[in-house]
Amino acid sequence: MKHFLRMLIQVCLYFYCKFLWRCLKFVMRKLTGRCELQRICYSTKPGASRTMKIETSLRDSKSKLLQTSVSVHPDAIEKTIEDIMELKKINPDINPQLGISLQACLLQIVGYRNLIADVEKLRREPYDSDNPQHEELLLKLWKFLKPNTPLESRISKQWCEIGFQGDDPKTDFRGMGLLGLYNLQYFAERDAAAAQQVLSDSLHPKCRDITKEEISKFSKAEWEKKRMDKAIGYSFAIVGINITDLAYNLLISGALKTHFYNIAPEAPTLSHFQQTFCYLMHEFHKFWIEEDPMDIMEFNRVREKFRKRIVKQLQNPDMALCPHFAASEGLINM
Repeated sequence: MKHFLRMLIQVCLYFYCKFLWRCLKFVMRKLTGRCELQRICYSTKPGASRTMKIETSLRDSKSKLLQTSVSVHPDAIEKTIEDIMELKKINPDINPQLGISLQACLLQIVGYRNLIADVEKLRREPYDSDNPQHEELLLKLWKFLKPNTPLESRISKQWCEIGFQGDDPKTDFRGMGLLGLYNLQYFAERDAAAAQQVLSDSLHPKCRDITKEEISKFSKAEWEKKRMDKAIGYSFAIVGINITDLAYNLLISGALKTHFYNIAPEAPTLSHFQQTFCYLMHEFHKFWIEEDPMDIMEFNRVREKFRKRIVKQLQNPDMALCPHFAASEGLINM
């Protein structure tokens, strides 16, 4: 009974707050002469702050046109903007900037939804050793990571040298499908020097430098043990697939909207997602060294701590995880 009453109160509060919000929007329109979409576009800077507010306004609108505008085909965005302007009785000749701003926001919103579909399609496609394209991607991964070491055969223990678990990598792609291979191959090809360095460090880890303040906290016995301990490495490819899973879940949950809406001037693409994966690989590698785990069994703890740090960063509406990528250079005021 108590549970039912609690649920009833929550439902009543929801509709009460929704009613108050609609009343507030009506009053603001009368006072300012502008609809909510106009107020957002004119008072909020371009990027994630503006796009996420526009997305919420459209999704929560009582108008079917506005609700469905977040899922239209990219080719229909321009016509959708015209319909919204007509519905809101906004003269495009008097408010030309509004149409441009709304179009930029809708391109990002629709693009994010389409990106989820593209990523999900790759994740669901299993690695097929009978598919020449799949095999070519896998062999390219070896070539980019080990350019001076020929692969002796397709089925080989050499795959363990780049962090796979056995002599045939296809079994390691089960969790993330082709998405894991696509990301690893992208990292190895587009950022070859960094990928090779991360691979080398994962095989031959170095202990991080310990500060004087940290040394002072150790007893003599603890310090001697710490000094003699070897740094713990990890399996590069397996961690890459695991970081792919992290990036995928950040995308699906909507956490990456902040990042993509800040770096992609229009629709975020698969390349943006792969660049984000490269950034996460870089950052996780540094984080692993900073954490200095006792053994590989601490991987899940370190990964979860890393995930929480990234999620916290993405809660900042001005956050761009990897602004140095070329994708961010086109961000302009709209």
